[in-house]
Amino acid sequence: MMWYGTDGWGWTWGIGMVHGLLWWVFVILGIVLLLRLLARGTGSGAAAPPPAPPETALDILKKRYARGEIDRAEFEEKRRDLQG
Repeated sequence: MMWYGTDGWGWTWGIGMVHGLLWWVFVILGIVLLLRLLARGTGSGAAAPPPAPPETALDILKKRYARGEIDRAEFEEKRRDLQG
């Protein structure tokens, strides 16, 4: 008994082709996701700029002197305290 068409297979060919297509879509999608995960884990991509070094007490003192918050005598006194 023939269900569909002349070969006797009918609609099962269509289901098999869809199944095969979905299989390859999932395989390719899995490979892409795995590659993205590995690329993210190794740190590839744009490198972040290095963090700025922490500001020292002497840097702060120099900025205060440059802004005029302290005079030269106070700057020298505090600088000696910091370096001594």
